[in-house]
Amino acid sequence: MANLPNPNFAQLTTPPQFAMLCGYYGMGNAGDEALLVSLLQALPRSITPIVLSKNPAETQHQYEAYEIQVVDRWDLWAIISAMNRSQFFLWGGGSLMQDSSSRLSPVYYGGLMKLAQMMGLKTIAWAQGIGPLNGRFNRWLTRHVLKRSLLVTVRDRVSYEQVQRWDILVTLAPDPVWTMVAQPKIEVSHLPSPRIAVNLRSHATLTPMRLQILTKALIDLQDETQATIILLPFQKSLDWDIAQALHLQIPGSEVMLIENPQILKGIFQQVDLTIAMRLHGVIMAASERCCCYALSYDPKVMRIMEVLNLPGMVLSDLNLDADAFKTHWLRLLNHPFIPDPTPLIHDADRHRDRLQEAFS
Repeated sequence: MANLPNPNFAQLTTPPQFAMLCGYYGMGNAGDEALLVSLLQALPRSITPIVLSKNPAETQHQYEAYEIQVVDRWDLWAIISAMNRSQFFLWGGGSLMQDSSSRLSPVYYGGLMKLAQMMGLKTIAWAQGIGPLNGRFNRWLTRHVLKRSLLVTVRDRVSYEQVQRWDILVTLAPDPVWTMVAQPKIEVSHLPSPRIAVNLRSHATLTPMRLQILTKALIDLQDETQATIILLPFQKSLDWDIAQALHLQIPGSEVMLIENPQILKGIFQQVDLTIAMRLHGVIMAASERCCCYALSYDPKVMRIMEVLNLPGMVLSDLNLDADAFKTHWLRLLNHPFIPDPTPLIHDADRHRDRLQEAFS
């Protein structure tokens, strides 16, 4: 009798596929780490991720459950070696191609994507925020590499319209962190209620005078309600000093630096009010149906406020005194506004769906 072919033979002999993931990883920013978790969860199981990180040892340890490989983001020879065995290169979420905070950022990310394309890798721009791009070369480079990419998905309408003007096929969906599953592994329910989570970050719009107003409002709120203020720095380099300064001034406050983004997201299941500047602070709170007051320092935060009708304030327009803030927050504690994130969570799945299609 002739030997019948083994139906699993092709599967067993298919060489492994590798995808290099490039983003703001290993920088100690909880929002960007949350984007990495969302991407790792969206990748097909047949793909082995190679993550570029500023802190390879920490990234390897934190995401060992995903069986990742890690490369130092500044080791060009290691990157080229990893590209040689990869089939895909991904920008993995965030506002990588913008030159408002750094003129060199688009050169780094765009240069790596162009190198990947020259080496024959299929490139993907996933869950991106494009712009602002003030430099002519940065605009040209962004358009050039996106034109040659297998898939482009963005997370805001301004980016969507920009990419469309370049005549590039693009998918628009909400930030993928909306879909990230929380892990409530740190218990805070033993702390006196009400519990209020606060995230402030260093930024030009948070001037010393505005910070002083917000600090006094938090002190007065705690004094009147005996609330526990939980200070949540999302990025140590930009949030930690402010959190420590608030901690010294607010009796009974707690500072919690949580590096695992899923565990951090679980905190918002256990608090009565969140006061947040950072985009992913607002997203994590709202996605866990926590009453949220947004302090917008960036248009992307303002857009979330508009979509969910969240209460809040644009920091550059701040004209309230401490007593007015305290009154707003007291009203939210007594009459919480609970957002419904269901449509955003459902729509954010399009990033995963398009990615799965690109790999199929």
